Amino acid sequence: MSAGERLHQIPEGELPAARRQTARAVNAIGKELVGLSHGLHAAPEIRWQEFRSAERISEMLRELGFQIEMPFGKLDTAFRARLGTGSRHVGFIAEYDALEGIGHACGHNIIAAAAVGAAAALRDLAGELDATVELIGTPAEEGGGGKIHLIEDGAFDHLEAALMVHPGPANSLYARPFAVAHFDVVYTGFAAHAAAYPHLGTNAADAMTVAQVAIGLLRQQLPASTRVHGIVREAGSAPNVIPDHCRGSWYVRAADLDELEATFERVRGCFEAGALAAGASMEVVETSPRYSEFRNDAELADLFAVNAQTVGRDMDREESVGGGMNTASTDMGNVSLVTRAIHPYLSIDSLPAVNHQKEFAQAAVSPAADRAVIEGAYLLAATVEDFLRS
Repeated sequence: MSAGERLHQIPEGELPAARRQTARAVNAIGKELVGLSHGLHAAPEIRWQEFRSAERISEMLRELGFQIEMPFGKLDTAFRARLGTGSRHVGFIAEYDALEGIGHACGHNIIAAAAVGAAAALRDLAGELDATVELIGTPAEEGGGGKIHLIEDGAFDHLEAALMVHPGPANSLYARPFAVAHFDVVYTGFAAHAAAYPHLGTNAADAMTVAQVAIGLLRQQLPASTRVHGIVREAGSAPNVIPDHCRGSWYVRAADLDELEATFERVRGCFEAGALAAGASMEVVETSPRYSEFRNDAELADLFAVNAQTVGRDMDREESVGGGMNTASTDMGNVSLVTRAIHPYLSIDSLPAVNHQKEFAQAAVSPAADRAVIEGAYLLAATVEDFLRS
């Protein structure tokens, strides 16, 4: 936040009396929350490498009175912060990994700061609400599936609800993500001089080219609810050497896990065709557990939407605008299969920039992004308060 800019605050006087304490609690640490967001943004760390980020977030929570477990589960950069001894366990979810090469172009700095603010806002209400408030720090959302590893360790089993917010170019109440499989394809051939002895070589890069053509043709027969996309990471070292090695990273997405499995097998056949045509050997390695579709909890979503209206956010409850960032895959979908969950999107007024662009990374520390931190914290806390009182 530059000099002279006024920190956004929740307008306490305009809220119902029952909400003013929560708003006051968020406003009291607003400067610190924005500072956390900007600090994470300035020092981005990619999946499984979020050591400084996890420590920075957990240290702030420790100072706010939370008990910290880190590492958490079997993950070095995961943590759990806990406060209260109530019988009703609710969790706020933080993400803090960045994208390789373009930093926080998905705004996970905003997600983490809003989660911290929400957990902190319920500190003084935990006893009254018979609540144990948790914040679970989840690494490697960008292609690593950190939450799925934590699910396997039972990290979410005891929670009545798990909530987070995500920044985007527009507000959206419901998450409608694709299920996704992340995988690498490696072809191995045989090197040879490309001019003198090409007939002695087996071209691994040709195998990938054939596979890409086959995938392009397959797309006409795939359901509209699927996506197939990838990049070639390695494909030889010199133009006069037949490439003996080629590696690509690919995603297959679909409406749900069942459709994903069927689509994945058809795409795998395309890669097998490349190996057969080129005479190369092939290895397919899934680099992450598969992300599932998302099950939005209707009660939590309605409570969030009502609270959002009080701060001037239209969450598009009728979903008149769809197909945007809320369709992006997330391992929070797997959490939603374990416990009640929501994953609303908050606008940071970034258009024409959208997630996973360097321009969106710049927007993730704008005044609108700072507002999303403050309002996200308040809306998450208010939604949980309503939920526990209902």
